[in-house]
Amino acid sequence: MTMSTVQQMIIIAMVVLGTMLTRYLPFAVFPAGKPAPAYVQYLGKMLPSAVIGLLVVYCFKDVKFLSGSHGIPELIAVAVVALLHIWKRKMLLSIAGGTIVYMILVQTFFG
Repeated sequence: MTMSTVQQMIIIAMVVLGTMLTRYLPFAVFPAGKPAPAYVQYLGKMLPSAVIGLLVVYCFKDVKFLSGSHGIPELIAVAVVALLHIWKRKMLLSIAGGTIVYMILVQTFFG
């Protein structure tokens, strides 16, 4: 299926509009001089832990602990994530480090 030039321009405009809306709307809804509402502060505190919990559940959803590698690479990667997070308190570093370790283990030792 091919799109006409007008259709392509409309799609690009909608993507730009959606991106700009998500970037600028928070500044319009929550001005700099006013404190953020309590529910926004609550979400700011709770969502990082919820994201990590969701990633852990997703990581282990297809692991078969009674066959194959018995979940060893997954458990090692989770330990790396936990240690990196305790050490540096940087969520992206923790997730990236665990992912890299997991991929190295799966590609070299457990593949």
